Formats: sequence, structure tokens, C-alpha cells
Amino acid sequence: MTVDTATYLAEFRRRLDLPALVDVHTHFMPDQVMRKVWAYFDAAGPLTGQPWPITYRDDEQVRLKTLREFGVRAFTSLVYPHKPDMAAWLNDWTAEFAARTPDCLHTATCYPEPTAPTYVRAALDRGARVFKVHIQVGAFSPLDPLLDPVWAILAESRTPIVIHCGSGPAPGEFTGPAPIAELLRRYPALRLIIAHMGTPEYTEFLDLAEQYPDIYLDTTMVWTDFSEGGAPFPPAERDRLRRFADRILFGSDFPNIPYPYAEAITALERLDLGDDWLRKVCHDNAVRLFELG
Repeated sequence: MTVDTATYLAEFRRRLDLPALVDVHTHFMPDQVMRKVWAYFDAAGPLTGQPWPITYRDDEQVRLKTLREFGVRAFTSLVYPHKPDMAAWLNDWTAEFAARTPDCLHTATCYPEPTAPTYVRAALDRGARVFKVHIQVGAFSPLDPLLDPVWAILAESRTPIVIHCGSGPAPGEFTGPAPIAELLRRYPALRLIIAHMGTPEYTEFLDLAEQYPDIYLDTTMVWTDFSEGGAPFPPAERDRLRRFADRILFGSDFPNIPYPYAEAITALERLDLGDDWLRKVCHDNAVRLFELG
């Protein structure tokens, strides 16, 4: 399957004259954490609600080789804590991972706890270029007062934040657009990348993008057969996909996807929004946002 996917993606890049893909939503974690994540998916945990076979269940170096074979030029190591006193340790790991993996965008994370401002500043000082916040898994409100200084730091530094805040694949206590709308009212300069296009609250998150020019959305899992079965993207929003062509970023959720990587791209091609749209989404927008040159 890897060879077939790599061949298809090479042809896709050739047709669009793309030098590479940029994937803003990939997961690299400490081995023991990744294996616990995989075990959760294997058990079809309550946040998935359905069978979720991991397609790229390989060792770290194999996964890196696979992404590079797919023509991915830059990617992330999205990590996320589910309890206190975990984020700083994860940030130490991602800093080390970025140091030995030059094509990885140095990623960091945070959790609502008194130490968060200190380790967030430390991560930025060490070169973090993107943050990951997972409202669903972390089970915390983005409006938690302990996060106020964190949002202020990230807004001032203009650091992109990939935030899983939609209620898919299963709603959490603090998921949905309302808390994010209030967060943006308080910190309008935040550069949020709404993971999974805000699944399933696509319209509401697109409404927020209408209001805030620094809101981006990533395509992770959206429009694939796997996602369309349970959370179909509303056809009425198709025109806004064109309008936000400069603020939509390709994401895959690699390696934790229940289908071959190629499906993330074929899903975008099926939208039939044109080659220019695909170039922006799969490469140009992320190159501009992260100043990849």
C-alpha cells in the first residue's frame, strides 16, 4: 500500500507542479505515549465511538521514512497532555525530536496548570513554531483562567496553534464553537488552526473564520469516506471553501488514520475546487504561515 500511495502522491505533485506536501497535522510522540494512544484506538474508546484501525503502526524511523516517501516536506509532532504535570515533559521530548528531525516543525503543547506560562515561554525560547491544544482529550475549557497568560503569550508571539475544539468524533464537556468564540473575543490575535475543519460544527467554525482573519482550518480526515459517513461536510458551505482558499491547510492525522494516506488527498481532489486551490491547501498556505521559504 505504501508503494501505491507514494506513486499516486508523486503523480499528484507532478500534475500540480508541487515541490512537496506540507502536513500540519501529524503525530510523533514518546514511544510509550504513542502506544497508549494506539491501544485506545484499538479499544474503540469513547472518544472514537467506532472501530479505528491504525494504518501506519510502525516504529518511529519507519514512519518518518514513510512520510518522506510520500513527498512530505514539513510536518508536525502534535502531542497533547491529558493530565497535569505532563505537558512540560512532552515539550522536552518534542524539542529533542525536532533537533534530530529537521523537517519537523518544532511543536509544543500546554495544559491549564500554574506552571504553564513558564514552560510555554521556555518552549518558544527553544524554538517551538506551533502548539497543539486538544480540548477533547484534555477535558478542559479553553477559558480556564490558568490558560489566560498562555493565550496572551501565544497571541503576542503570533504562534500558530492547532486546536482540536470541534465535537467530533464524540462531543466533550468543553468542545464546540461557543468557548472558542469567547476565547477569540478575549484574544482576537490568536492564530488558531481549527483541526478537522471543526468537525462536525463546520458552519459555526467557518463563521468564526469570517470574523477573525487569523483563523485557519485544517483538512484532517474531512471529506474522506470514513468521516463523511458520520459527519458529512455540508454542501452549502462549498463556496466558503473557495473563499477561504488562503486559510485552509492540509492535515492527515498520520499515523493514526484508519485508511491509506492517499485518501486524504483524493478526498480533496474529489471536491473539484481546482488546481490552484489544491496548491494553496497542500503547500503554499503552510509555507507562508510557517515561513518555510
